[in-house]
Amino acid sequence: MIFHKRKRQLTSLIIIIALTTLFVVGCGAGKGTETSAKPGAKAVVEFKYPDNPSFDLFYIADELGYFKDSGVQPKYVGRIAEGQIIPSVGTGAIDFGNRHSPLVISAIANGSDVKIIAAGTKSTQESPHMKYFVQADSPIKDLKDLVGKKVGINSFGACSEYVTKKFLQDNGLEGKVQLIQIPNDQLDQVLKQGVVDVSIIHPPQSGRAEKTPELRKLFSDYDIDQGISGMNPITVNGKFARENPEALKTIVGILAKTAKWVNEHPAEARQVIAKRLKMDVNLVENYAYYSDQIVPAKEINYWIDRLIAEGKISQGQVKLEAIYTNEYNPNNK
Repeated sequence: MIFHKRKRQLTSLIIIIALTTLFVVGCGAGKGTETSAKPGAKAVVEFKYPDNPSFDLFYIADELGYFKDSGVQPKYVGRIAEGQIIPSVGTGAIDFGNRHSPLVISAIANGSDVKIIAAGTKSTQESPHMKYFVQADSPIKDLKDLVGKKVGINSFGACSEYVTKKFLQDNGLEGKVQLIQIPNDQLDQVLKQGVVDVSIIHPPQSGRAEKTPELRKLFSDYDIDQGISGMNPITVNGKFARENPEALKTIVGILAKTAKWVNEHPAEARQVIAKRLKMDVNLVENYAYYSDQIVPAKEINYWIDRLIAEGKISQGQVKLEAIYTNEYNPNNK
């Protein structure tokens, strides 16, 4: 009898512990993952981010130790194709994404719960957002020579597609080229193989392409539009932003701090990315960044106008305040 009584008591205790555990886990669901290393330590909000072969502020901030003891920490979820980054932010598969403004605006127009919260890259003459390359002995010398050619881009719906299309339209060559989607880190290789006639390549791999003897640079996005299209911002999942406003302020502050550091230490930044991607540092090209990471309305309006012109959204379909905010940026006065 005593054995059976103790067995029943033990069973009841196990059930109580299990129910308590389920209650605690259930109460934490739906927010950024919070962890605490030891009793009394500050809870850390983890955010999901892709682990891609790119030049990226999050990776540099992590290498510099800016997330340490900040209360926020990236949780890398593996590689995500460029064209799937903003859709993944929308579904919450990742919490942040670094992809071009037209992709974000189109997503918002179609009901996606995302918003731009930091400006990201700035295209300059010294550090353009992307470059156009051909084979060294290619007969392609200028714009008119692109007619009938195959052009490699890293994804549709973003800068390489729309900047190229507008460039062609402005010169009466609309619809005269074939665009082919290829991952950015493979664009120089497929160009050498002759799969495409032109490749539009972004950092860091644009540096490798420029120093490849078999390839020749034609021009950059800055040569086309003086950098107005080159802002490649940081976008957040709406649910994450609403549930973690203080963590989001910390993250945006770290991004701004990192952007300023990259602009002031481009050689060191290239070393960070070279180490991460196991590339020769001499072949790594860097982005330039908006040092304060304040999102400028002018660049957003440029892309609204482009998407209207392309028939992707209608006039008035998306308002500026729905696309971006600077409220989380400590530099916003």
